[in-house]
Amino acid sequence: MSVVSAPGASAVPPRQTHVVARMVRHRYDYLYIMPAMVVMMVVIAYPIYYTIELSFFRTPINLQMRDKVWTGTDNYVQLLNSSAFHRVTWNTFVWTAVSTILAFFLGLITALALQREFIGRGVFRALLLIPFVVSAVAASYVWRWLYHSDFGVFGAAAMAMGLTDRPINFIDNTRTVLASLIVVNVWRDFSFGMIMIMAGLQTVPEQLLRAAQVDGANAWQRFWHVTAPHLKNVSMVTVLLLMVSNFNAFIIPWIMTGGGPAGASDIWITHIYQIAFGRQRWGLAAAYAVVVFVLMMMLGYVYVKILTRGDERRPE
Repeated sequence: MSVVSAPGASAVPPRQTHVVARMVRHRYDYLYIMPAMVVMMVVIAYPIYYTIELSFFRTPINLQMRDKVWTGTDNYVQLLNSSAFHRVTWNTFVWTAVSTILAFFLGLITALALQREFIGRGVFRALLLIPFVVSAVAASYVWRWLYHSDFGVFGAAAMAMGLTDRPINFIDNTRTVLASLIVVNVWRDFSFGMIMIMAGLQTVPEQLLRAAQVDGANAWQRFWHVTAPHLKNVSMVTVLLLMVSNFNAFIIPWIMTGGGPAGASDIWITHIYQIAFGRQRWGLAAAYAVVVFVLMMMLGYVYVKILTRGDERRPE
């Protein structure tokens, strides 16, 4: 049976109509954010547009942008066919995934431990926040000396305990450098995960925990069936924010190793920096930046969807 639309009926989907109706109803509210929108267009939108445009050109050696040559998608083809791109992509994936997982679970364990009442809990909380508030530049230089093959504390301690008979090359070895940098990154990021999880733990009803305990549930069962469901949203947000932060990480790998040795610790951000400011190949660096931008937009979309989950069903 065919359905005949009424004359003048709109073909716009209901959800789109709802969004447009809300925009029209709140049209005067946009005047308040217009100055901020103008600033964002100048400092964000235009650089994004120019980067995308530049990715289709080959820049000259003299860096005169008026002499740039249109090459179409050659930069993207060169990027995808480059062995360096695959190596850097793998390093970035390992760096981001391992750092995010370890920082989140270490922050989760620390937050659960600090949730209990004990003497000196406030002092421990303050001490564990130090990695998060310390400057990344200062922390990178300190860890660089801790890892030093000749004067580093870690190598000296390993030799003193008889674990090795010669200094260990933590960041001068292609096999250990990425793992060593991940340790530094996790040390600095787990405090953020701890703060987020501690905030989420405040939403867990104490009555449910006590009821589960009365019913005979052990600590693991109380966590899995009561605490974990209430931490679902904050955990997803924390993981996404850690992923974005690690994906854009630059200070720690650049200061400690500069992407070396032999590119073993090179990730996308450091590689883009080297291409742009080291080799001065702005078109190719822009193509890399566009790829990173697309991936970051995908992560941002997931983040916004999680934060706005259920907004369509809420009354205005």
